[in-house]
Amino acid sequence: MNASANDSIELVSHCAAACDCGEPVCGCEAVDSYCDPCGDACDSGCDSLFGCGSGSLLSGLGSDCCLGEQWSLFGEHCGWTAGGWIQMGYHNNALPLFNSRPDEFQLHQAWLYAEKAIDTSCGFDIGGRIDYVYGTDSQDTQAFGIDNDHWDNGWDNGNDYGHALPQVYMEAGYGDLSVKVGHFYTIIGWEVVTAPDNFFYSHAYTMYNSEPFTHTGALATYNVSDNVTAYGGYVFGWDSGFEDNGDAFLGGLSVGLSDDLTLTYATVGGRFADNSAANERGYMHSIVADLALTDNLQYIFQSDVLDTENNAGALVRETFGINQYLIYTVSDCVAFGGRFEWYNQEGVFLNDNGTPGNDADDFAQESDIYALTLGMNYRPHANVIVRPEIRWDWDDDLLAGLDEGDDQTTFGFDTIFMF
Repeated sequence: MNASANDSIELVSHCAAACDCGEPVCGCEAVDSYCDPCGDACDSGCDSLFGCGSGSLLSGLGSDCCLGEQWSLFGEHCGWTAGGWIQMGYHNNALPLFNSRPDEFQLHQAWLYAEKAIDTSCGFDIGGRIDYVYGTDSQDTQAFGIDNDHWDNGWDNGNDYGHALPQVYMEAGYGDLSVKVGHFYTIIGWEVVTAPDNFFYSHAYTMYNSEPFTHTGALATYNVSDNVTAYGGYVFGWDSGFEDNGDAFLGGLSVGLSDDLTLTYATVGGRFADNSAANERGYMHSIVADLALTDNLQYIFQSDVLDTENNAGALVRETFGINQYLIYTVSDCVAFGGRFEWYNQEGVFLNDNGTPGNDADDFAQESDIYALTLGMNYRPHANVIVRPEIRWDWDDDLLAGLDEGDDQTTFGFDTIFMF
């Protein structure tokens, strides 16, 4: 059989798999008649908030899940796109990892962004991005690395709510090389601040306490091959705006070892904080292995190491974490997941010396913290994600600040509306 015949068969198969809602996909127009196996199964469900057919919550568990296209409020104009999301949630106990306002339905993220993604397929291109967020997550993604109210660090509204500009950068590229300059999110780790890009509502100790959120500086990305991407750049320490907070190298390597396995190493080393409030220098890295066990089952293994000291050579933070994720995707509408974390820390959580009002004598104590999270992602609509979860935390040394002491069970859920 010749190559063109093979290509036609693959295209027909692709069309049959992609046309659940009758939406055309790239290259399918020529063989549109092969999409007939879909028939009119989705005709009554594409406009429904609850998938195809029956309109029940459980319809997404079957093959008739039919989300259609995601609706956009702003669309695309002259290469620029704009959008955002609203994330609202509730959790019954405090977790000092973004979710620190318990037993209250709250606005976590009201997010807006504008972006011109670069396209170097035809040569040189230039673009950029800006992000704005308001809510209870904003204070945790401000430029708090220098506590002097520079950049967005003073944009608070009470104890928990506030505003932030976590990304403002320009990007230029030519061929396989691009360079980002400005204020941008880190490449460290697997979990991120942006709610729609995480499976779980709650966050890991490792992500919150041992990884930077943002950097200011320059970062180059080079696509070495189809399977290898290299990163390298210079940043002003951790979590600072356009004010020098140190000197550090940020870089890494992502390698597709096979069709099913991708291994990513990312590191930052140097001076992380260098100001009147804090001095910290050292090294940290994250190693993330992303493995597709089956077409529906994904396993992620992450290991982080952080080792820092101050100008006098004394310990600031020393942590080691292992996070494991198992995610089973039933359909485009429903997925189930589990996360288990072991977090070993010294210096992140200080042991109170017992003297009221005297924090200067609090000391670093090594401890182990464990957390197990089980959750679900349900998409009743292409623009909506609902994420219920139950989480168990164990902290025998009582350092992490759990609401219920050395062990805690937390129920939580959030809903993300994207536009």
